[in-house]
Amino acid sequence: MSQPQQAAAQPKSVLRGHLTQVHAATFIRRDERLASGDADGFVVLWDLTIMRPRAVWRAHNGAILGISGWGDDKVVTEGRDNRLVVWKVTVADEENLSTNLPLDDSAPERPQPWILHILEINTMNFCSFAQCPPRPDMGPAVSEELFVAVPNTLATEAVDIFHLPSQSRQSTVHLGSKAEKKGMVMALSLFWRDDSLFLLAGYENGLAVVARRRHGGAWDILYKYQAHSQPILSLESAPDKQYFLTSGADAVLAKHPIPNANPTTPPVPVSKRTEQPETRSIDMGPEEVRRHPTGAGATASVPSAGLASMSSSNTETTPRSLPKKLTNVEASPLKIIDTKHSGQQGLQIRSDGRIFATAGWDSKIRVYSAKTMTELAVLKWHDVGCYAAAFSMINDSQKDVVDDSKVSPRKGALQGQTDPLGESNTAKSKRTAAVATVSRLGDLSVKDKRIKMAKNAHWLAAGSKDGKISLWDIY
Repeated sequence: MSQPQQAAAQPKSVLRGHLTQVHAATFIRRDERLASGDADGFVVLWDLTIMRPRAVWRAHNGAILGISGWGDDKVVTEGRDNRLVVWKVTVADEENLSTNLPLDDSAPERPQPWILHILEINTMNFCSFAQCPPRPDMGPAVSEELFVAVPNTLATEAVDIFHLPSQSRQSTVHLGSKAEKKGMVMALSLFWRDDSLFLLAGYENGLAVVARRRHGGAWDILYKYQAHSQPILSLESAPDKQYFLTSGADAVLAKHPIPNANPTTPPVPVSKRTEQPETRSIDMGPEEVRRHPTGAGATASVPSAGLASMSSSNTETTPRSLPKKLTNVEASPLKIIDTKHSGQQGLQIRSDGRIFATAGWDSKIRVYSAKTMTELAVLKWHDVGCYAAAFSMINDSQKDVVDDSKVSPRKGALQGQTDPLGESNTAKSKRTAAVATVSRLGDLSVKDKRIKMAKNAHWLAAGSKDGKISLWDIY
């Protein structure tokens, strides 16, 4: 007798409110908020304790390309209007902002949060920005300074690194020669490992590059490999910064190493803070909605001269070309798989390094083992393509209850089967004990219980073309 078919997994919650496709999503403020951005330039901060909006405003006159938190009081957004904006948004500030969702056409004009910084940048590449603290001893959650990497204005295959709050350009990185015909930069990652600053770049021709900054501001290419036949859509470095993953418009997923630099190469010194340049006044009022073409006219509104003038105040010389390399360039990926599913983007690795997820043009969210790159689950709820995926942070107590060494390769991991992660008896006992501990917290208020549940959930958020965000509690 055949066993009854298991019901398909369903999202824990669905956030409805965007009128157009959701292009970006990220968890901020220790997972108390989910920030999402859509194709009309709207940003919504969702309160995950009640699954309702806390702040809604139009951040850009074009599609949102990227969104990120900076500490607990700032949100960074990038739009197709050639602007990167830093907004001051605290819990107290939310009280003065609108909660009328973009779906509500009759809503009055929504006020904007206070603008702290504006960078006018090149967004013709459709490439989201990358960020990290300016020094390795500064944590991203508490740092009052920030490095931001974006495509260069004039050379779309190069990368500019800006410093905030000074808004000065620190470096222009040329990762190879123009003769390579890499195309535009499509995805970026910027981070510190030990005392070295690393830059990861994915290109239009499918090439992935790892570079490290050394003394004097020059950059050494440590790794280069073309695993994709079509443009790279997203890349993400592992939490331990030993490897990174790429996905593209083709069906390939690739795992690449992040090599160690030559030990004789001196690390980059900690740069001094640059002086605050003179800034122009900012019009806080609404602007006329405009669309930017992807052709030659798209760069006409980008103030190239302004960016060039900012570079003159840098504390170190900006290299115009890559000097003689001091290390051998590696060209051996760790693993390449053909998933048979083209168009996977929004690749995200969970903070515990166990799993990663992609958003598919075929409307499916796929979850993979980061160790083996085996497909673990396929989440199907949306009827149209998905463009964004985001994981919440996993705290130390939650990491202990997951045994990644026994990840099951079964695709039905979320379809009601037992032991989707192959947990040991010890891990199961810890999970049961954790649940029991929560149930005994009778002295917590209803609000505190909701906050604790929101923080302890293993959230995976998926943004789709239908304007909806599905929230899954997995593994």
